[in-house]
Amino acid sequence: MSRRDYFLTLRNAHPIVLPSLLSADFGNLEREVASLESVGVRALHLDVMDGCFVPNITFGLPILSALRRLTKLPLDVHLMIQEPQRYIERFYEAGADCLTVHIEAVERPREVLQQIRDVGAASGIALNPATDIATLDGCLDLCDLVLVMSVPAGFGGQKFHEVAVDKLRHVSRQVGDAVFLEVDGGINTSTIHRCAVAGAQLFVAGSAVFGSPDYGEALRQLSRLAEVSE
Repeated sequence: MSRRDYFLTLRNAHPIVLPSLLSADFGNLEREVASLESVGVRALHLDVMDGCFVPNITFGLPILSALRRLTKLPLDVHLMIQEPQRYIERFYEAGADCLTVHIEAVERPREVLQQIRDVGAASGIALNPATDIATLDGCLDLCDLVLVMSVPAGFGGQKFHEVAVDKLRHVSRQVGDAVFLEVDGGINTSTIHRCAVAGAQLFVAGSAVFGSPDYGEALRQLSRLAEVSE
């Protein structure tokens, strides 16, 4: 099974809360991953920032490679970097199952999305709260995932932007079940349900998980709130 197909098996289990490792204890990363696995986490989210596209620096290929050795869980890698096309193959080789690039960071999104698929990963496109949803026109057919940012990319712990709900609803009408809808930023017990109602299936949560003394209970509570009755 290809990495892309492996990531797409998550369709059988959504809604899914993906802990954002940006909020993890990096001094005890192996323990953090083991703790998340023990409470049934289905995938992990990694935020890669370069200090250029966004005003913050997080981690890169060495941390991704280390995580790949620690777990078989799908790794959802969010590239908040300039010229991501230069690094697609290296991030894939380091262990990414899904690679998401920002529409604001690429001049030719179709080419980059096809590049991601060609290496064998699931392809994702992200957009910031201030970016017009129309910028996605013309590339959705090459997306396995659309990541709607509910905070400006660059830092964790920011306040949720309500415009994300409208964007989720809009994209959901466009793509139906053909594309994963993911939301990232300010996801907690107060915001997750309305994102789910708007069509989100994957929910990136940082402090809402890692700020809890009980990861399992935090994930169960978020997952219950993300359930939407048909």
